[in-house]
Amino acid sequence: MLDRSLKALSLILSYPSRELQEAMPEIGAILGCDPRIATDTRAALRSLTNGFADADLYDLQESYVMLFDRSRTLSLNLFEHVHGESRDRGGAMVSLIETYRAGGFEPATSELPDHLPVLLEFLSTRPFAEVQETLADAAHILDALAARLVRRDSGYAAAFAALSQLADTQADAEAVADMLAQPDDDPTDLAALDAVWEETEVTFGPDPNAGCPQVRDMLAAMDKPSLRAMDARPVTE
Repeated sequence: MLDRSLKALSLILSYPSRELQEAMPEIGAILGCDPRIATDTRAALRSLTNGFADADLYDLQESYVMLFDRSRTLSLNLFEHVHGESRDRGGAMVSLIETYRAGGFEPATSELPDHLPVLLEFLSTRPFAEVQETLADAAHILDALAARLVRRDSGYAAAFAALSQLADTQADAEAVADMLAQPDDDPTDLAALDAVWEETEVTFGPDPNAGCPQVRDMLAAMDKPSLRAMDARPVTE
């Protein structure tokens, strides 16, 4: 059974398109009726989706890119916040792809498999107990991203608040503090950001011992340096 709220949150966090903009009233209605999400968060989500529906599409796209593509500290690629550009990220990628395929899910996107909207689309098809475990394991990342978006006065913070509420767990305060202690990169300083992105690139290497069959186990092990790398390539259409 499809979890419509998780699907709706996946769409909210996806790159804005005309079709997505037109669907925002329905997306807002779905989230506004979910009792698992706090009343104030539902109101904030309604405000966010209403704003999407009324905004200029190019402004929405520019804002999205500046927040999530230009800023590493707001990256929607979850493993970016754990492994950075290290080789450990490769093993995690392979495990996640294996988990998707074991669940009969093949992402129809050029995004990396750890891209949050892709993960949420997959989770929308899974039993809710599994969803909660997975989101709980990533709770410190979700809470840190929410706090950073609040700092920028971004309505997207409501989407992360909703995910934390669906997880129904308390994030590790120390882990959240450690993430927030890292300096935020400024998405408006394009020259500085370009210099940062040119410094490193992702490199994946082989390791036959890597791999984990469950998304939740992999996310639970995110902070452990023991994950090793395998040869991996992004899932494409």
